[in-house]
Amino acid sequence: MSRSSGQETYIRPAELGPGNADHPWDDFDSAAYLAKNYATLRPDDRAIIEAVRDFFTATLREGHEGIDVGTGTNLYPALTMLPFCRRVTLLERSHRNRAWLRAEIRDPALGWDDFWAVLQDEPRYRRVDGWRHLLTERSELRDGSVFDLEESRWDVGTLFFVAESISARRSEFELALSRFVRSLRPGAPFAAAFMENSFGYEVGTINFPAVSVGQVDIGNVLAPWSKDLNVREVPHGDGPLRDGYSGMLLATGIFRGI
Repeated sequence: MSRSSGQETYIRPAELGPGNADHPWDDFDSAAYLAKNYATLRPDDRAIIEAVRDFFTATLREGHEGIDVGTGTNLYPALTMLPFCRRVTLLERSHRNRAWLRAEIRDPALGWDDFWAVLQDEPRYRRVDGWRHLLTERSELRDGSVFDLEESRWDVGTLFFVAESISARRSEFELALSRFVRSLRPGAPFAAAFMENSFGYEVGTINFPAVSVGQVDIGNVLAPWSKDLNVREVPHGDGPLRDGYSGMLLATGIFRGI
């Protein structure tokens, strides 16, 4: 964010770091990220899935339009919405991630069965007859950025490990998170997950940026747009996924409207 007076421009020090546009997202190594993050079901991912499953079960019926923003190589946010949506849009900016998703949606790997099994502890998910077929049938892959989301479009949404992990600029974290919730219709439930106090991460041979955020930062952005907002710590389980962050956070709530 800048402020001008005459010919002078002042830039806040926190905004001097690299922005979203400064990084090679089309070179994101999908295979390396998948192997590091989702090759097996971790206890913290299990805890997130259980919480989102229970929240969506309590707040959703069927036949909705859902969106998962910044899907990457993570199918489980889409799976949490699957029984409740006639269509789930997977919005992804990276060319390599879209290529991975295109193939994975057609034929999901066996490893996702462990993630689906957590969801099946609730009857609404157990009634799904063949989650793979349903995912293929109901998913719509779109090329796009969180910053370009249209307003008041979807009935339910997820944003997992995206807003804080696409820029080193706090203003872009705040913009991404607000654009996400504003893309929902009034009364829409949402779930968003975050790496707490992250200072960046490596995928393959490339370093990608992050903004260090905590519960207060997330609450400050979401509270004006939300009711029943709950921002909570996620248990580590068997320890952190990698160096460079202090834990995971999950936010759930209902979008109030614009």
